[in-house]
Amino acid sequence: METGPTVTELVEAAVRGERVAWDGIVERYTPLLLSVVRGYRLRDDDLRDVAQTVWLRLVEHLGSLREPRALPMWIITTAKNESVRVLKSRARTSPFSSVYEDEADVPQAADTEDLDAALLRDERRTALLAAFAELSDRDRELLTLLVADPPVPYSDISARLGMPVGSIGPTRARVLARLRGSPSLAAFDDGSTDPVGGSSRERGGRHGTTTVGR
Repeated sequence: METGPTVTELVEAAVRGERVAWDGIVERYTPLLLSVVRGYRLRDDDLRDVAQTVWLRLVEHLGSLREPRALPMWIITTAKNESVRVLKSRARTSPFSSVYEDEADVPQAADTEDLDAALLRDERRTALLAAFAELSDRDRELLTLLVADPPVPYSDISARLGMPVGSIGPTRARVLARLRGSPSLAAFDDGSTDPVGGSSRERGGRHGTTTVGR
């Protein structure tokens, strides 16, 4: 089955001016971009502004990327920086109003949890998002189906991806190995945690339904 172009192929084609490649980048990485920006709970208009700014900056810097595979992390970092900039701008221009959609969304003081643990958790999530975005379309779809709630039967996954039921488990293991081997995630993974949760033993080795992460 066709897995689609790699991030390197997309970046190189987009640099050459191929519109279809640029559209492919936007389509592939918009979910990653939005997942980062939504973490800052910006208003809808601010969210759209940040997303547009990130894509405009990428147009300016795409040709200067030293390593095309670093694109997901570049998107994450730029989205974070732009989100923080918008928050600071809102705070300066509207000192008596919240920059959040609802007052209940305002982050609470760090006395409810360990700040270091929270920061580490955020960094690991960011690294996982970047590593996930580096996978091929088919690999990302496989992992997404495996963590779906409610669980997706192996028979449905097999039909959707065009792969034998018996190869889903081994393929999952190879995809997770690639995920852990990503430069974005390697520094955070000590081998004790499955990035998508669960294990083949937890799943009982059955091919009926998945129980990944549950």
